Amino acid sequence: MMLKIAVSRCLLGEAVRFDGNSKPCAAVRELLAARAELVGVCPEVEVGMPVPREPVDLFGDPSGTRMIGARTGEDWTRRLDAWARERINDLLDQGIAGAVLKARSPSCGVGDAPVHPAGSGDPVAGDGLFALALRRAAPGLPIARDEDLGEEAGVEEFLARARAYACGRAR
Repeated sequence: MMLKIAVSRCLLGEAVRFDGNSKPCAAVRELLAARAELVGVCPEVEVGMPVPREPVDLFGDPSGTRMIGARTGEDWTRRLDAWARERINDLLDQGIAGAVLKARSPSCGVGDAPVHPAGSGDPVAGDGLFALALRRAAPGLPIARDEDLGEEAGVEEFLARARAYACGRAR
């Protein structure tokens, strides 16, 4: 049985980013795709944001992180959180054994999304809203940033973690 891995759609070469571009990742498209079934996901498009769209930024305070439109101030937090719960349940029902997400994305960043603290100050590194929801819903699920894969060794290390996760889940 081939592993299923959720992958940010921009890494697959789909033009879904805020600026209408993609960020194709050779490690994903060539190395990972040869060894796993890839399930594309784009939180911002799937929640209803257009392509192209205004950028969104993350703002953190004690009550949680908010996703706010950079120009309009539109708050996407509740919509993205509600969508994420349903989409993550769907991905888990499909049997995903891991996820590869776009680094520094306000939805998909894994520990490296810029979060602006309440008040003022320089941004701090945090999780994007989808990445955070995925971590909470599926503790132990291997999650990697595209930049973590690098070449063959990074892909193999990630797949080893995904296989171990899948084996543990099957018991």
